[in-house]
Amino acid sequence: MNLDRIRNLSIVAHVDHGKSTLSDRILELTGAVDARDMREQYLDSMDIERERGITIKAQNVRVHWKGHTIHLIDTPGHVDFGYEVSRSLAACEGVVLLVDAAQGIEAQTLANAYQALEHDKEIVAALNKIDLPAADPDRYADEIERVLGVPSAQILRMSAKTGEGVPELLDAICERIPAPQGDPDAPLQGLIFDSYYDQYRGVVSAIRVVNGTLASGTRLRFMQTGRTHDVEEIGLRTPVNVPVATLGPGEVGYLVAGIKDVGEARSGETVTEAARPAPEPLEGYQDPKPMVFCGLYPIDGDDYSNLRDALEKLRLNDASVSYEPETSGALGFGFRCGFLGLLHMEIVRERLEREFDLSLIATAPSVEYRAHLTDGSTVEVHNPSDLPEPQKLDWIEEPYLTATILTPAEYTGTLMDLCQTRRGEMERMEYLSPERLELVYRIPLAEVVMDFFDVLKSRTKGYASLDYEPAGWERADLVKIDILLNGVPVDAFSAIVHRSAAQEYGRKMTDRLRELIPRQMFDVPIQAAIGGRIIARETVKAKRKDVLSKCYGGDITRKRKLLEKQKEGKKRMKNIGRVEVPQDAFIQALRLDE
Repeated sequence: MNLDRIRNLSIVAHVDHGKSTLSDRILELTGAVDARDMREQYLDSMDIERERGITIKAQNVRVHWKGHTIHLIDTPGHVDFGYEVSRSLAACEGVVLLVDAAQGIEAQTLANAYQALEHDKEIVAALNKIDLPAADPDRYADEIERVLGVPSAQILRMSAKTGEGVPELLDAICERIPAPQGDPDAPLQGLIFDSYYDQYRGVVSAIRVVNGTLASGTRLRFMQTGRTHDVEEIGLRTPVNVPVATLGPGEVGYLVAGIKDVGEARSGETVTEAARPAPEPLEGYQDPKPMVFCGLYPIDGDDYSNLRDALEKLRLNDASVSYEPETSGALGFGFRCGFLGLLHMEIVRERLEREFDLSLIATAPSVEYRAHLTDGSTVEVHNPSDLPEPQKLDWIEEPYLTATILTPAEYTGTLMDLCQTRRGEMERMEYLSPERLELVYRIPLAEVVMDFFDVLKSRTKGYASLDYEPAGWERADLVKIDILLNGVPVDAFSAIVHRSAAQEYGRKMTDRLRELIPRQMFDVPIQAAIGGRIIARETVKAKRKDVLSKCYGGDITRKRKLLEKQKEGKKRMKNIGRVEVPQDAFIQALRLDE
C-alpha cells in the first residue's frame, strides 16, 4: 500500500468534549458503518462504558476518505486513563485535539496537548459543539491560540452531533497530518499497543507495523519474552474485523497467533520474523506507576484462584493494574492491587465482578508510603498493617502530586481553602483569560485519593477541572491507627493518617462500627489506638436476658444473687468469646462514599 496515502491519528480531549461522538460521525460519513447498524458510542464495546457514558479503553478503526486510508484511535478523557492516551500516541503521527466551544480549555485538554507535543505529534485543533446556545467559538479560539500556540485561523469549527464541519476536519487530517515513515523491505518490526483475551482464540493484539511486512502464516518472534508463535490471522478493524493476507509499514491492524499465556503479548512488545529478526526492538512503554492501593478479597474464599486468573486476563487488557497476593486475619486470602486512581479502581472492580462473575470486597484505598527505619534501611508500605513497629521507625515519606485546577475566577477563594485544608502548597496561579484561571498546587496524594475530586466539583458547581501528575516524595508526620475489637486489632480497618487528622478518623470509625456490629452476650469495646495509646472508644452494649422474670416479689438479695451469677457467666464468656463481625459490617465500614 502507498505510504503517502496513510494517515494515523488519535482523538484526544478532556472528559465529555465529544471524542466518541466525533468517531461515530466519521464512521457514518466515510460509510464504514451502515446507517441501520449505527448506534451511539459505536466504538465503545463494554457495557460499563455505555452505561457510564465514558470511554475506558482506546479503540482503533480504519476508514477511507477521498483516496486516503485513515487509522483512527478513540481515546479516553479521564485523568485515570491518561496511560491509554500515551500508548495510543505511540501508534500514530498526529492528533485531533477537541475543545468544547461552550467550556474552553480544561485540565485534561492541556495535559493531552502537552503529551502530544512531547511525542512530536502534529496537532489539528477543533472546537466542537458549536451548535450549543452557550457556544462562543471566537473567544475560545483566542484562548487556544494564547495557551497552546495554535493559530486561531487554523482552528476548525464543528459539531460532532449534527455532523457540521466534520468533512472539513477529515480534509484537514489528510492535509496536515504527515504520512508514516517505514521501509517495506526491512526486517519486520511491529508494535503491540493493546491486547485482550478471547476465550476461543486466545490473545488478540492491536498492532502497528513500523517496518517490514507482516504476512499471514509467518513464524513470529516476540522480542521481550523471546517466544515464537505462528500467525493464525491478521486483519483490519473497519470496525468489523476483516482478515487480510499482509499488513505493510504504517498500517494498523489486529494479530491472532494462538497465544494462550497472557504474559506473552503485553502492550509495548515488539514482534519480528523468527527467520529474519530485526536487530533491535522498538521503544516500548514505561510501566505506569500505581497511585492508589486497595485489597480485593473474594466474598467466597473458594473463588481465590478464579480471582487470580481474572486479574491476569484483565492485566493483559489494562497493563496499569498491578497485584500481589496478601492475607488478612479478617477477610482471608486476597490480592493487594495498585490502580492509577479511584475511578480506575472502581472500574476494575466492576469489570472483575461483571466479566468474571465474582463477588468482591474492596478495602479502603490507601497510597504507598516509604518507611525509613532506625537501622538505616527503607521499606515500601502498601498496606497499613505492614508498617513497622513505632520503636523501629525513624520517619515516613509520603507521595506528592502537582495538581492543576482550571476554574472560573469566582471560585478561586473556595478552592484555595479546599487545597489548604488538604495540606496543599500553592506553586502558581495564572489567568488564562479575565474570567478563567489556572491554580497549581503541590498536595499529598493521600489527601486527593478519597473525595477531593467530588468536593472540588461540588464547590464549583461542576465548572472546575482537575489534572495531576506525581511530584516526588516528602517527609510527613504520619501515624498508624489500629482499630481494636474487644482488645484484638482488626487489620482490615487499620489506616495511616496525618497526626492532625488521627483523632477525627478514630472517632468516625469507632462510631460507625458501633452501629454496624450486632450486640453480643457481653459488652464489646471498640477502640482506636495509636501504638499503645487509645484515642477513641465506643461500646456495643451486651444483650441482656431477663433472669429476674421468675422472681415476682420476694427479697432483693435473691434478685441480686441471680444478677451476680449472670455477671460471672458473662465475664467467663468474655474471656473465651470472640466478637462475631458479619461480612456486611466490613463492606459497610469500608465503603468509600460514607
